[in-house]
Amino acid sequence: IMARLRNDAHIMPPTQLKKVLNANWPDKWLSHFAKFDVRPIAAASIGQVHRAQLKDGTELAIKVQYPGVAKSIDSDVSNVGALIKMSGLLPKGFELAPYLEEARQQLHQETDYEEEGRHLAAFGALLNDAPDFVVPKHYPLWSTREILAMSYEQGSPIEDASPQNEDERFRIATALIGLTLKELFDFGIMQTDPNFANYRYAPSTGKIILLDFGATRTLDPKIVNQYKRLLKAGLDDQKSEMSAVAKEMGLFAN
Repeated sequence: IMARLRNDAHIMPPTQLKKVLNANWPDKWLSHFAKFDVRPIAAASIGQVHRAQLKDGTELAIKVQYPGVAKSIDSDVSNVGALIKMSGLLPKGFELAPYLEEARQQLHQETDYEEEGRHLAAFGALLNDAPDFVVPKHYPLWSTREILAMSYEQGSPIEDASPQNEDERFRIATALIGLTLKELFDFGIMQTDPNFANYRYAPSTGKIILLDFGATRTLDPKIVNQYKRLLKAGLDDQKSEMSAVAKEMGLFAN
């Protein structure tokens, strides 16, 4: 159901797409391209992705933001909050406001494609020698706050790897878990939107393609340390320490 939902987003008509591109790129931008497919290869809630080729042969994936998305976030989050409150499903005493504010800030961050481009480049450098991963190359010359240009990386949805043999599936899962731990304990920076659409699989190489760094967060060293203590307590089967750290982190009420 979720796979169908993510592949069924509404798309911009070509005339609207052209307006966004003209507003963000210099005059006669099309003369720099050998190909530009107006049909998106992917579409989601904030933008859609087009495949293109520069005249020098460079294959690009170009993410274009829907017009007006950034301006509608505040009212959309407020409306969602009102619907949640009307549902009557919230536990008594639950403070919804901090979560709505976090969601609002997160969505505003995701609409800043220049910031995402910087995160994309940072992860590309961090994982440059990683044998299991591919991070698309950022092309800042063709990127703006509303457009993100990156190298096109051929792959299929990661769930397509499910028919692979057990060893391959185990390797993929181990690599993803290892990446999460590296982001938390080594990098201090984490891609915080781990839905399946952000991962692709290249059967020819076995590499995992990482996409969408709009939800990337720099981690507070204090939080990193708390997770280290929590993990160590779990490995040592120290239940009282696990409980104490979890309460310190706010995971459980006192």
